[in-house]
Amino acid sequence: MSGISRSQSVPTRNALPPRELLDDLCSRFVLNCPKEDLQSFERILFLIECAHWFYEDNAMEQNPSLKSLSLREFTSLMFQSCAALRPYIAHIDDIYKDFTSYKVRVPVTGAIILDESYERCLLVKGWKAGASWSFPRGKKAKDEEDHMCAIREVLEETGFDISKLLNVDHNIEVTVGQQRVRLYIIGGVKEDTVFAPQTKKEISEITWHRVDDLPPTNFEASSRGPNGMKYFMVGPFIRPLKAWIQENCPPLTTNGEASVKGSSTCVWKAKSSSPSSGSGSGINSLIENIHSMESHPSKGAVLSDDFPGKSFRNFRFDSKYILQLIDDTISSQ
Repeated sequence: MSGISRSQSVPTRNALPPRELLDDLCSRFVLNCPKEDLQSFERILFLIECAHWFYEDNAMEQNPSLKSLSLREFTSLMFQSCAALRPYIAHIDDIYKDFTSYKVRVPVTGAIILDESYERCLLVKGWKAGASWSFPRGKKAKDEEDHMCAIREVLEETGFDISKLLNVDHNIEVTVGQQRVRLYIIGGVKEDTVFAPQTKKEISEITWHRVDDLPPTNFEASSRGPNGMKYFMVGPFIRPLKAWIQENCPPLTTNGEASVKGSSTCVWKAKSSSPSSGSGSGINSLIENIHSMESHPSKGAVLSDDFPGKSFRNFRFDSKYILQLIDDTISSQ
């Protein structure tokens, strides 16, 4: 029996998503969402980001030939596929830049989970190669309260429900750049607690880390520890966290047991992690074609330098036009 070569047994992930799949994702995540979520490109791109997660987590699993795409690449394909967004393709660079600028201003909340000795905290590591360690946290949804966002994000990233342990007054808040980050302190969690993320391909490892081993910083979001580990949005919290622990830590009842343990203890680890998204010649060629389209505005992309409340540089966001096209599309289905 002849052996199967690696090229035959392992499918090559280089196929772009077909039009039918893009249309389905557009229908699920954009066309059928509440109209208030279609009032700005910031909200629309958050919807496209959800579609991108679904594509990476589910569509690629069902079709091993599909190529992993960055959010920027996926956004270009969605704009080309969706009739309501197609008139804005010529402005996609500005739209995406403004979206990324907007994202770093969205408030973030989460939790610092401490073990029973108050000597260790729980950190999660991102999925992609070279990812950093951070406290479980995430961006607030529209009209979401800080503590509710923290409960939701911690549950998604660790599988642990902090709702009954959370005290809204026990928090540390810092501002890094233009982003406000609030972390609620959850003390006394047993080290044998079972942790596991509820989301796919977002968290690759969950580990207890000694607080004393984490490098403090002032306003720098990224840092490296003596062990070479990369940390993100951890350093600015270490000094105020130690002060909080000194004031709130109950008397130890473990006879120093926790202090003799190693510097970190892994409590959950994915079987495998996904390499970072790459850019193949096919998608690059497609994006170049999109960028090379005529730059004059078509119907729905109205030039305006002073449209109030919008950050885009050279055109107006016409929500009425987009909503009308979406209604027409849904009616024709």
